[in-house]
Amino acid sequence: MANIKVLENEITVLKIEDEDYISLTDMLKAKDGDFFISDWLRNRNTIEYLGIWEKIHNPNFNYCEFAIITSQAGLNSYKLSL
Repeated sequence: MANIKVLENEITVLKIEDEDYISLTDMLKAKDGDFFISDWLRNRNTIEYLGIWEKIHNPNFNYCEFAIITSQAGLNSYKLSL
């Protein structure tokens, strides 16, 4: 794991095998703080996108738990913790 500095903000870069992954969470925190991240994670389209990514890249993806999350995404009462 490494960090890069972008406009005085530390962004985590994780290397897995030969691929580099940049932390979207760090980038969003630097831009708008934690509030924006929690709001973004309530969006149904975001949750569906993350689910597709996990299905493709995570062999241990928990489909049952994800079904519960997607059924609640977008509701005012829904909040995904960080």
